[in-house]
Amino acid sequence: MTIEQSVSIEASAAKVYSALTSADQFGQATGAPAEITTDEGGAFLLFGGEINGRHIELIPGQRIVQAWRVTNMWPDGVYSIVRFDLEASGDTTILSLTHTGYPEDAAGHLEPGWHKMYWEPLKAYLQ
Repeated sequence: MTIEQSVSIEASAAKVYSALTSADQFGQATGAPAEITTDEGGAFLLFGGEINGRHIELIPGQRIVQAWRVTNMWPDGVYSIVRFDLEASGDTTILSLTHTGYPEDAAGHLEPGWHKMYWEPLKAYLQ
């Protein structure tokens, strides 16, 4: 199963990347506590620990790949792969999400969750 979404954000790719990888900025955007390291292999805790994982690949302003999981809903050791690709388009950034490898019964909350928990807050914060 795969979730693929694309959203246009009126901000540079560098600003979008920073908002996704900076604990302070992510926390300000979402209104929830975040702990994010900025190194490949580094850990993150989002939304007060509801989401956790590790960075697999970080290419500033271009790509973020994470081992990502819903802490309290998924069995221990079960991680999905989340990939954010950023493409500059004038004064905006096209953010493309590919989310794979999640438990089959999680699709119903993940698909709308990206919009509610990520895209809407990021747009409001960056625009």
